[in-house]
Amino acid sequence: MNYFKTFTLMAVLTIIFVLLGNYIGGNVGMIYAFCFALFLNFFSYWFSDKIVLAMYGAKPVTKEQAPKLYNMVHNLAIKAGLPMPKLYIIEDNMANAFATGRDHHHAAVAVTRGILNILDDKELEAVIAHELSHIKNYDILLGTLAATIAGAITMLARMAFFFGSSSDDNRGNALAMILLLILAPIAALLIQLAISRSREYAADNGSADITGRPHSLISALEKLHAMAKRTNVAHIDPATSHMLIVNPFRGDFLASLFSTHPTLEQRKRNLMKRN
Repeated sequence: MNYFKTFTLMAVLTIIFVLLGNYIGGNVGMIYAFCFALFLNFFSYWFSDKIVLAMYGAKPVTKEQAPKLYNMVHNLAIKAGLPMPKLYIIEDNMANAFATGRDHHHAAVAVTRGILNILDDKELEAVIAHELSHIKNYDILLGTLAATIAGAITMLARMAFFFGSSSDDNRGNALAMILLLILAPIAALLIQLAISRSREYAADNGSADITGRPHSLISALEKLHAMAKRTNVAHIDPATSHMLIVNPFRGDFLASLFSTHPTLEQRKRNLMKRN
């Protein structure tokens, strides 16, 4: 069901993008929009992992430098049927982790010093298994594609607002243009967030399958959410929040509606079904 939902949402996101291109420039506009999306996706596919690791100051670690952590990741990767990913540590008190990379053979798992300090071994295994599930399911690629297309929709909507459409009938319709400028990016954002939340549920389930201990991930998530409430996130780029195992940004109900992650309670209920 998660896979069906994800690809349905991706299809809707792509349709919005192409229709917006058609609105601006007709068939030619759709072709340009499609080519532009391909270019952005190609760039994101090859370079997003290097960019995000550099943003967080992640440092690669070897088996000699962190033997316990390295062996943990290696053993879990074998259970998941994956090659050993590159391993990084981020010297930050924020308790979090993420996976990145374009495919199984070019993947990385990064953990913060904060998460290493507050989780026990079983909880840390559950978190790493969650990140390996993202790698196994190509969630990093899906998230990158969704973010890229959603961003392109926002850009095209602004172009439509300033330059008008290919139709003379619509060119003078100021109200339609304003609605287009506002609603198209919001729709794209909501779809992108729905894709992100769907993949988080799938990765949680994957962690439970790999470790056989869904309660370990529940315990880890409870600690990470509690830590997030006490952590200063001024240095974190919101554009990367979808990659982290817990959303570091706190907020009310409206903020949770626009969150890249399900709530803690939603994730716990989902994991309890795996017992």
